[in-house]
Amino acid sequence: MAGKMLNSENLTHGFSPELLADVLSLSKSSVESRIKKGELTPNPNTNLIPLEQVSHHLEVKSLLASSWEDEIKIKPKRTYNLLELFAGGGGLALGMEEAGFNSVLLNELDKHACDTLKHNRPEWNVVQGDISTIDFTDLNKDVDIVTGGFPCQAFSYAGKSLGLEDTRGTLFFEMARAIKEVKPKVFMAENVKALLKHDNGRTLEVIKGVIDELGYILVEPKVLKAIFYKVPQKRERLILVGIRKDLADKGASFKWPSPYNKILSLKDAFYKGELYDTDVPLSQGQLYPTRKKEIMEHVPQGGYWRDLPDNLQREYMKASYFLGGGKTGMARRLSMSEPSLTLTTAPAQKQTERCHPTETRPLQSREYARIQTFPDSWEFIGPLSAVYKQIGNAVPVNMAAAIGRSLIRLLNDLEA
Repeated sequence: MAGKMLNSENLTHGFSPELLADVLSLSKSSVESRIKKGELTPNPNTNLIPLEQVSHHLEVKSLLASSWEDEIKIKPKRTYNLLELFAGGGGLALGMEEAGFNSVLLNELDKHACDTLKHNRPEWNVVQGDISTIDFTDLNKDVDIVTGGFPCQAFSYAGKSLGLEDTRGTLFFEMARAIKEVKPKVFMAENVKALLKHDNGRTLEVIKGVIDELGYILVEPKVLKAIFYKVPQKRERLILVGIRKDLADKGASFKWPSPYNKILSLKDAFYKGELYDTDVPLSQGQLYPTRKKEIMEHVPQGGYWRDLPDNLQREYMKASYFLGGGKTGMARRLSMSEPSLTLTTAPAQKQTERCHPTETRPLQSREYARIQTFPDSWEFIGPLSAVYKQIGNAVPVNMAAAIGRSLIRLLNDLEA
């Protein structure tokens, strides 16, 4: 029931300082500072901060008042057709399918990603190629919604009026052109959180101006955290939703998805339970060189290079040892009891290490996929580096499905 607090183990027992920091968008050090000041008092037996000490925060309130169970019942009133751009390895498309959308065309440049889409969904109309060469006008009677994650590129501002034509040459321009040609009722674009502040906010201002010029009302953009949507990963995405002006005038409004009633951890991804019916299967994965493995053996769960003995810190970090900054991604081992750090396109990059919590190796491809909530039946095609890239760039499937259900609800309201 909406508003009913479900018996979510990691809520009723409290929050670890790390998890509370993630939920409240704070640094771990700021939570630790509040503990030192006595503003927060962890339970001495569990080291968890009791729920009653943080239940006044909006983020915690939203978890406790979750209407997720109601929202998963949202179904389309009729078939809603979807055009997806920059489809990648299928995370967003899978989530949209789960929500109830019917994909009529998916475009992607990368050959391996297209092979993945075609392999798993032979019935999908997957068009491989440069988006700038595709004419979308034939779809303008058939498509209800356009979705996609356009790569964020800088625009040139010198002497420009900053309309649609001024973004030509960027991939945002190509998505805007598709929207102009198709005239969907609604569009949804996703991007990195950094787009909010890109070029001191000017890039987003240009995008807002172009959306208005295209004839759409933009819902105030919002950064969604994957950990709130049944995803065991600390990933954040900026979501842009636009409603065609002639329909927005009818009074239907977009409502953001409700969070799930608990925060899932890496344990939920790797073992049978709430997310999966089986433990994670073995799969292909990278391995560490011998000396790197010997050093990484000394890093505890949730730890990083500063947890190494000083002589190993110096050996591993080399010149970086003397530089400022935390460099918390280096020699980083994940923790089984927390959500994963944001996955990158390669699990053994030195700046963004993603070492398995209990084994000294990078995450395997199927572990990667589970952290992104792909079903085990979804097979990735291509060499290992291409597989990691497809998974690392994806929108988490469960998060995409939650957004998709909110978009279905909006289209249902517009129908009514």
